[in-house]
Amino acid sequence: MCGLAGYLEYQSTRIKPEILLSNMTNTITHRGPDDSGVWYCSRTGIGLAHRRLSIVDLSSSGHQPMQAANGRYVIVFNGEIYNHNKLRAELEQVGQAPTWRGHSDTETLLASFEAWGIETTLLRCIGMFAIALWDKQTQILTLARDRIGEKPLYYGWQGDTFLFGSELKAIKAHPAFRASIDRNALCLYVRHNYIPAPYSIYQGIAKLTPGCILSISRQQREPDIKTYWSGAEIATQGKARLFTGTAEDAVTALESLLKDAIGQQMMADVPLGAFLSGGIDSSTVVALMQAQASRPVKTFSIGFHDDLYNEAPHAKAIAQYLGTDHTELYVTPDDGIAIIPRLPTLYDEPFADSSQIPTLLVSSLARQHVTVSLSGDAGDELFAGYNRYPITANVWNRLSHIPRPLRQLTANAITGISPTSWNRIAAALQGVIPAFKQWKNLGEKLHKGASAMVSKSSADLYLSMTSFWDNPSSLVIGGVEPPTFLTGNMPALDSLSTVECMMALDLLSYLPDDILCKVDRAAMGISLESRVPFLDHRVVEFAWSLPMEYKLREGQTKWALRQVLYRHVPKTLIERPKWGFGVPIDNWLRGSLRDWAENLLDETRLQQEGYFNPAPIRQKWAEHLSGKRNWQHHLWIVLMFNAWLENEKHSL
Repeated sequence: MCGLAGYLEYQSTRIKPEILLSNMTNTITHRGPDDSGVWYCSRTGIGLAHRRLSIVDLSSSGHQPMQAANGRYVIVFNGEIYNHNKLRAELEQVGQAPTWRGHSDTETLLASFEAWGIETTLLRCIGMFAIALWDKQTQILTLARDRIGEKPLYYGWQGDTFLFGSELKAIKAHPAFRASIDRNALCLYVRHNYIPAPYSIYQGIAKLTPGCILSISRQQREPDIKTYWSGAEIATQGKARLFTGTAEDAVTALESLLKDAIGQQMMADVPLGAFLSGGIDSSTVVALMQAQASRPVKTFSIGFHDDLYNEAPHAKAIAQYLGTDHTELYVTPDDGIAIIPRLPTLYDEPFADSSQIPTLLVSSLARQHVTVSLSGDAGDELFAGYNRYPITANVWNRLSHIPRPLRQLTANAITGISPTSWNRIAAALQGVIPAFKQWKNLGEKLHKGASAMVSKSSADLYLSMTSFWDNPSSLVIGGVEPPTFLTGNMPALDSLSTVECMMALDLLSYLPDDILCKVDRAAMGISLESRVPFLDHRVVEFAWSLPMEYKLREGQTKWALRQVLYRHVPKTLIERPKWGFGVPIDNWLRGSLRDWAENLLDETRLQQEGYFNPAPIRQKWAEHLSGKRNWQHHLWIVLMFNAWLENEKHSL
């Protein structure tokens, strides 16, 4: 796991290229504290730079930038190719292997590019990666990103210089950087709490979409972008070629695939462990790790003294049953609040998924003991684990038969009762209707649902359910919301059901742009490599081939995945209502964070900065402080932008 940066220029700067490239990667030393390197060709104006976190082949043989044995290619690479030893064996079998200098996957990639070409090699790879490859022969720069988007990669022209890097801070270190804030991208941020690809917070700088290869040269300024693997196509192809075996066959096949994926991802020359929350996904990963390990797997979880957020006892019970070497840390509100000032620098652009806080805390805990940690991310997107999937589908099945005017009346009736009052009603009914015990913040959910009741389609309903500020253009001054996979650029998913369509859209946007971004920045911010076994593309493709009844069965989510876990862990340790991985931001904003928030939400400040319309923000802030409403998500979005903006002023 590493960090990369570089540029392709028409006219060199006054700064020596070696110094300039080092300056770029010095901003991302956290991604690779073990080694660094630069390479520059004055004739063609291409520069590559790298920071290395040594995981496989700790020797100097893994140093980057690395040149191919025949001298044609130069590469900087961030990620891991889990099947690279198999690729080496295939090259050796057909007599196309060079004399190996070491056993790094970077060297394997270069040899594979020579033998099979770029796209064919990437399709053979099992892994996560962001790659910058210079072809000396054709003088073409190629950027590539893994299938789902585990590893980040930004790029864009700034004047006559094409910049690229693992993080925006590396790009910003180049003197050609002049990008200004993109108010249209800001609209997307306030809707989703993240900025979806291909957009970034800066005009002229983009994120490379997952599963894509970008080619560019000094003769061709306009990047040529090709999709080599499409999540949308995998979803529709899976639906067209459904798994035909029995339910037991499906569970066995899934277990075998996961076991192989996890076994490959346990490859490392450094200490390795896993995050364990005690939920279905992380428990499955840990169970299959322990089944293949010769010693107790190191597992990590954090706990909170607030029972509404504390999963540590569940994780501890799973760890004790499996016999892992478990470490848990109970954190206080002060621990969480203390890392908030680090978030703007860590995430580089506005990012407001507040679970970034516990993610950074558990990553910091793990890094004290290991260099690599496996996680259970993506289980929800692949096996229909989010409650919003069946809820949205069921709601739409009922709503679509009701005239919209009548739906509007019903929505008005729901919102006529405050969320606090709905919560009191739910609390009173818990003794009579046990199902109410599973609903936290029922009032907020009802109000959220009410706002979605007037949707025109299931896609419109899903957009409403996954939005925070519903009308971003009215909040962002001078901003117009650009199209995304959810609005205007939706891929062809007509063959999918409502739930399947939602899962596909999450695979394309929410997963890479929120979940994976959150984990990558938190883990790499403290030099920890995080791996996601569920995102082995073989697992992804198999999951999409499973009939929906193997995912949602009799109201139970992730059915097939649960059956795999039940083969290793008693059901009694697993079955409980789904929890989110969060922190009590709502209470913090009324308490320890109140002064900090008030400063960032000050009306005069908002007016002077000129990005947001202050009125709706101030109204929500007042309602939140009074306890009348819980606007933590809406407010956190504004707070994280303003904190980022404050940091931006001091960094430029």
